[in-house]
Amino acid sequence: MVKAVLFDLDGVITDTAKYHYRAWKKLAEQLGISFDRAFNENLKGVSRKDSLDLILKHGNKENQYTSEEKEDLMEEKNTIYLEMIEQLTPKAILPGIHSLLEDLKEKGIKIGLASASKNGPMILEKLEIATYFDTIANPAEVKRGKPFPDLYLTAAKQLNIEPQECVGIEDAKSGVEAILAANMVAIGVGDKDTLQGAQYVVENTEQLNTELILSVWSKVYES
Repeated sequence: MVKAVLFDLDGVITDTAKYHYRAWKKLAEQLGISFDRAFNENLKGVSRKDSLDLILKHGNKENQYTSEEKEDLMEEKNTIYLEMIEQLTPKAILPGIHSLLEDLKEKGIKIGLASASKNGPMILEKLEIATYFDTIANPAEVKRGKPFPDLYLTAAKQLNIEPQECVGIEDAKSGVEAILAANMVAIGVGDKDTLQGAQYVVENTEQLNTELILSVWSKVYES
């Protein structure tokens, strides 16, 4: 049976994606690189380092910066982002998520965070839901980001739960791929065509509930 539900952060628990977009856009334009929402889609679910590499490649500047300079650029982007989310409150939790966390907790199902965001713990604190989470996979401690399964496998290992007993929830294609690569059941939030690899896709977080999660997992293992 399902013993753990592992969540992505941006677009699943809260929508801080708009702040990431604004921060990356500001940095890119400082570097003389064009940046719009269409290109920003490539960065969904992607780590900070990989996002910067994609932006620099997009601007044909991938060989113009040293590793140290790239670290400085990532830190500058994060500083811009942190200033933007300073006023984040529990009102920013996406519809249905708080009640889902409460229900999972009541049913004894473990809850984990598998986000590429290094700011995950801080954001959960601002949203006042950190106590619901039994574990948080640290993206700084895994070798590979999404679409590789490392974050999800790390979260399962920290919970001492087998991957097959976990359900992952994502809003990005790379995230769904990471869940599937970890041999877990994937539920997507958003566009069915984009997230077609997931075993089930809901249009929005309000449609998520424990019964649905258990049902999707059961259908995968009964088929």
